[in-house]
Amino acid sequence: MTSYETVAAAAKILDAKKAEDIRAIDIDGISIIADYFLIASGGSSTQVKALAEELEQKLAELGVEPRRIEGTQSASWIIIDYGDVIIHIFYRETRQFFNLERLWADGKPIDSAELLK
Repeated sequence: MTSYETVAAAAKILDAKKAEDIRAIDIDGISIIADYFLIASGGSSTQVKALAEELEQKLAELGVEPRRIEGTQSASWIIIDYGDVIIHIFYRETRQFFNLERLWADGKPIDSAELLK
């Protein structure tokens, strides 16, 4: 899968599991750490953990395995690193505090409707 196909598949998986405010940012060309960030929120730490588990399982079924997963203990911010795609699943208030969208404002936002079609 290309990195765009991975970010689109991940967005669909998270949407199906009722993640909130799913956003993707194209950071290719402004960072060497990844091509895309995908950011989503859950309303509780239980939902954040469930979103991460569902995402990991469904992407594995598509042949995409994470390089690293961080934050599963606290489940207020789980980061799943798929190499060219880094997925951030936040507890709603934690996301507001860190505001990654502002920090990566130089990146190109990707229309969520485009990802979810």
